[in-house]
Amino acid sequence: MTTQLLLNGVHHTARPTWKLRETLEFYRDVIGLPLLHCVSARGWGPSEHPDFLHFFFDSGNGSTIAFFYYLGDEQPDHLVHRPEYDNDAIHTAWRVETREELMAWRRLLESRGVDVLYQIEHEVVESIYFRDPNGYYLEIGRPVRPFQSLDISDAELTLAAAIAVEAECTGLGGRLKEIESVWKAKGAMLDAQMERAE
Repeated sequence: MTTQLLLNGVHHTARPTWKLRETLEFYRDVIGLPLLHCVSARGWGPSEHPDFLHFFFDSGNGSTIAFFYYLGDEQPDHLVHRPEYDNDAIHTAWRVETREELMAWRRLLESRGVDVLYQIEHEVVESIYFRDPNGYYLEIGRPVRPFQSLDISDAELTLAAAIAVEAECTGLGGRLKEIESVWKAKGAMLDAQMERAE
């Protein structure tokens, strides 16, 4: 008899946003969800994938709600499923507790003819990705480590830098397109904080 594998709830839901400041302020300040982490990264996967921010809010009981902000990307007039990064950002991610459980799920899915597309470690979660019969992106992930106070302050600083750079780009008639500009602004903000602390 085989052991039945169990899911331990939802790790996170993820959606794209084209309103960075409004999304941060709504979830953190209006709803009161604590900001936990922000991944700031160069585009990965398809060569046309833009740089992005992926930020997480605590939604209770170890679950999070997350948003992707793609640098330089315009919001489409309508969201119709297509296998591209902005619609794949809309997905369900189930949580397992250990790497052994994650690998058991991968083996089970593959044994049932499911194509596991990726297995990736994203700073705080290691995940496998696959699609359902409708083409919807699904994920099973396990926490690599818990969120820490440094993650929270780093997320606040990363998003503050991105908002500042985006405002500057918009004022010049452009759009924020490269993560390096966010990293540079964040570094300048850190330098200013260190000078004030001295």
